[in-house]
Amino acid sequence: MTTRLPLPAAHSAFRDDEPVVQSHPLLPDARPLLFGQRDQWNLNGVVERPVNQYAANYRVSFAGLSPAWNLRAREMVMIWLNPRHPAVLAAGVHLKPQPREPRTTALRAGTMRTLAGWAETEGLPADLSRWDVEDFHRYIDAQRQRLTLSSVNEHVVVIKALHEFGPALACGGLPADPWPGRPASHVLGIRDTGELTTPVIPPETWFPLVRSAWTYIDVFGPDILRALALWQGLQATARTYDTAELTPLVTAWLADPQHRVPVRPAAAGDPAAAAVNWSVLTTMIGATNNVFNTGNPAGRHRRSLVLDAVAAGRTQPGLLNDLTEVTRPDGTRGPWHHCLHPLQLWFEAVALRNACYIFVAALSMMRDSEIRQITHDSVVQHYGSPAVVSTKRKRDPGLPARHWWIIEPAATAIFTASQLSLHPNLAFGRVRDGGDDEGFASQYAIDSFIRRVNTYRRYSGLPVIPDGRITPHMFRRTMSMLTRDHPGSEIALGIQLKHVTTRALANRATQGYANAAPAWARHLDDALSTTQFQRLQDLYDAHRRGESVGYGPAADRIRDTFDSVIRASEQAQHGDARVEYDLLRKARISIRFGKLNHCTLDEANPVGAKCLENTVVPAGHYGPLVDRCQPARCGNSLFGPEHVPAWRIEEQNLLTLLDIPKIAPCRKTALRRELDDVRAVLRKVT
Repeated sequence: MTTRLPLPAAHSAFRDDEPVVQSHPLLPDARPLLFGQRDQWNLNGVVERPVNQYAANYRVSFAGLSPAWNLRAREMVMIWLNPRHPAVLAAGVHLKPQPREPRTTALRAGTMRTLAGWAETEGLPADLSRWDVEDFHRYIDAQRQRLTLSSVNEHVVVIKALHEFGPALACGGLPADPWPGRPASHVLGIRDTGELTTPVIPPETWFPLVRSAWTYIDVFGPDILRALALWQGLQATARTYDTAELTPLVTAWLADPQHRVPVRPAAAGDPAAAAVNWSVLTTMIGATNNVFNTGNPAGRHRRSLVLDAVAAGRTQPGLLNDLTEVTRPDGTRGPWHHCLHPLQLWFEAVALRNACYIFVAALSMMRDSEIRQITHDSVVQHYGSPAVVSTKRKRDPGLPARHWWIIEPAATAIFTASQLSLHPNLAFGRVRDGGDDEGFASQYAIDSFIRRVNTYRRYSGLPVIPDGRITPHMFRRTMSMLTRDHPGSEIALGIQLKHVTTRALANRATQGYANAAPAWARHLDDALSTTQFQRLQDLYDAHRRGESVGYGPAADRIRDTFDSVIRASEQAQHGDARVEYDLLRKARISIRFGKLNHCTLDEANPVGAKCLENTVVPAGHYGPLVDRCQPARCGNSLFGPEHVPAWRIEEQNLLTLLDIPKIAPCRKTALRRELDDVRAVLRKVT
């Protein structure tokens, strides 16, 4: 029953029978909340709540507030939820049309409760117009003593809103802003540097974490899913037998040589009977009775039959006898799990679900809320590549469906999670009956997986994952940084991160995601150098086989260098492939691989580089200016056999455009100039 506090004398612009939620889409069959409800507005079941949000975050509490503060808090939340409400506009308050998220309004209502409690302690009146500016300064100073700056910022926002919303508040707001002309963050000395504050995951944590997640999915996952299917099947077929049927049932089961008794690891000195998992064995036999009751002779006799089989060595550790073997830290080989009984099976199912979440978060660049909204059968083909469909929530009240391109292993992770999930719709949900439908908190899933890996690595052989706080958003930030050096990465990142601007370029937020991190700098430089040398090594091997490495003046220089390496290797005693590759690396050939040509510009001697002619090179820049590349005219261009099809297609495209009858003369002249360049390249390669 809703508690009704006495109404203050002031009359609100909002009616008591008016729905609270007017700017958010309502759920089907939602029971509307009314402004007159004075104790709590429970938005669960009224608007859609993100899967990764707790139900408590969608409850706005006004209980315990005085009548004036209660009305003021309800009005403030009403305005945040409905910024374009007719009563708000009529009061002359013009806000941005985007309504606040329900969880934000719940937090700010809690902030108002804190402010009201502080005012009561300080003996301040409910009429805010009677407060001095110094009162608000004292309040913020008090919050600084107990909260972080980001949390105190919300208190400043609420106080400023009390002034901004003042004309629409029945009891009146603040007659003046305590910090006029200063944003809330500037009041606290928080300056926007334009840099993303989310840290990257250190490489020493990233690699073992992602590798362990994939090992769980690819190596351990089939065993876990097989054991789950076996256990669920056994439970479904088990039934209650008459007492006279139990001994023949046990005897018949033991007569099958394929059947083995499930045992736990026995402690030193424990009798064999203590190792047998009698409850699991009962279900495996197909019964729900107390088959091996030690309180009667028949039960003890059935136990003795089982113990004879145990003495003969017919045992298995848990539900499965053929778990995948791995190499353990001590160098031995053995099953990845010591004993997969039902309780341990549930722990491992949770760990597998968590591994799937971590792997998708690491490799898809999806937000936590978007991953948690993935449904069954959501992996589709999108423009010829695998993609996952989910709901985009951030700053988009329409909740549109969006596609995120993913790799095949990520699709496998989603499919595995979907097999585990007992939720009717969500791929990432609870893995056993009981509890709420969503089943887990994302942060807890990460922490729990790391603990599981580190605790049981003596069996699983997984690498140690260093301690440290890893949040869901850090995966998105780290993968963005890792992909930034690929060609076209800014636009590609913008598409994947959903930050593309109207001019098809990545905005500042996208660039912030991709900013390099010092912890990764050396690793990425080494990886880039290794990849470049591998491609150079492939060219060298092709030259050794007598194949063409490319065309153009730069190709002649590359061939001369390769020949000098071959001669030096032949002169070396006991020269082999390793010696040749060492000499090739010492030759320090400058080459950058591209889609239309390879650039052999030498930074130490850039003479003749067309991209550097008649231009001002930015301070600190080394190498070619890729956006000014003129492949057909530059002596540093090397055209490989793999480039020829692209140039032939470009020739055909230009000829097609020149055949258009009404093309402008200036445009036709430009196209002919481009065609001359293309044909100059094709002459070189033929």
